[in-house]
Amino acid sequence: MTDQQTPPTAAEIDGQPPAEMEKAHPWAELDPEQFSLLRLAPLPIDRHTGPRPLRFIQMGRLERQSPRQSLLRLTLQLPGQRLRKEQNVLEVWADHRQKLLRFAPDDGLHLEPENRGLGRFILAQAIAWARRHYSHYQVQGAALPSRDAFSEEARARRDHCLQAQGFVIEYLDPLQLKARYGTPRVSTLHSDWNADKVQIVELLDAAGMLQQADQNLREQESKLRKLSERIDRFRREDGSLRFTITCLVAFCLFQAGLLIWIATR
Repeated sequence: MTDQQTPPTAAEIDGQPPAEMEKAHPWAELDPEQFSLLRLAPLPIDRHTGPRPLRFIQMGRLERQSPRQSLLRLTLQLPGQRLRKEQNVLEVWADHRQKLLRFAPDDGLHLEPENRGLGRFILAQAIAWARRHYSHYQVQGAALPSRDAFSEEARARRDHCLQAQGFVIEYLDPLQLKARYGTPRVSTLHSDWNADKVQIVELLDAAGMLQQADQNLREQESKLRKLSERIDRFRREDGSLRFTITCLVAFCLFQAGLLIWIATR
């Protein structure tokens, strides 16, 4: 895929930090062009993140290529839920002059919903793209935000996500609050993820799921209609029985009164 706009000149790029360069880049505001449906499998309730029911979300994909740079941007969109601009976004920038690959944003991934396997999945998609095109490039390491280590469990979950994809984590202090991630080359990274948690649903599979859901709904409606008819029939029979019982009680009372009257005459 070729870019439609001319990127900034080399002098303009060299004079800015990477984050500022990307904000001013003509590719920065482009919307996704390809979309995939993701299925998040239902998982047991987590004591920190709460319920984890079955969910379907959308992944958007944008690719741009130029002689100097390449970009892959992946976004995760949740139906009926608005997110901040920096949430659910992962970018991979390839610098062809320096043979260098960099992951963005610099302040780390902000993924929602949490603890659903999305971290490994979105990293795996980015790594697969990078290995396919730039496996010999070096990977620029970066500092990990300390907010990801607010608890031992959150830090362990973050480290497992990165290490499972082939990144090396280095801690800079005894308390393990300051850390950096990195890896020598793109070829050392792994593009697999936990497919039991996140699955890509193809178009025909999605259509089949909708068809099956519609069939199940019709079957449930038929069962509900039959149950409703049985309940109505039982109610009619119950009304008839109540009327019969009332008549019998009244007749018994009349007979008892008549016998008492005859006995006292």
